[in-house]
Amino acid sequence: MTRDDRAAVRSFFGERAARWDTRFPDDGPAFAAAVAALRLRPGDRVLDAGCGTGRALPVLREAVGPDGLVIGADLTASMLTEAVRAGRRRRAPLLLADAARLPLRAGALDAVFAAGLVSHLPDPAAGLAELARVTRPGGQLALFHPVGRAALAARQGRELSARDVRARPRLEPLLAAAGWRLTSYADEDARFLALARRSRPPAG
Repeated sequence: MTRDDRAAVRSFFGERAARWDTRFPDDGPAFAAAVAALRLRPGDRVLDAGCGTGRALPVLREAVGPDGLVIGADLTASMLTEAVRAGRRRRAPLLLADAARLPLRAGALDAVFAAGLVSHLPDPAAGLAELARVTRPGGQLALFHPVGRAALAARQGRELSARDVRARPRLEPLLAAAGWRLTSYADEDARFLALARRSRPPAG
């Protein structure tokens, strides 16, 4: 992600951070169901990549228990400020970090949860490869959004596009090239959830 890319993402989310949770007050059950689909175990190490205000952090913490590790990372400082204000830092340490350049060692994680992240990556291939780098072989990835592609396009007043990075014909090969194997794909009005398993080191 270039400096200009990072600035654009920070500007977009920074302007919305203070109102983010109140704009989407009913998303909690969808987040909980997506985390449940990861089937995390007590003691697992999981990253919430692009954690925003940290809405998934309490559910992730409950899933991995007191012996597990949950980390929240986001590029936008004001989003993390809202996470702290909501008391979510008690659930997980928070990192101000670019998801495409994470300050984590290779294979450090058992799973990555990413809500809304992939659509905001200027280079999705590089971002998915970085998430693979920090995940152990056999570890899991959840790419989630609380509404599906068609519903989101309608909300934003645009046409649904096959060029959308979340469209399965585009997403599946991107995941494969980055070292992930798509295991489940759901694109419904009430949710988008793609699950993948870490298969091998990224190509190249």
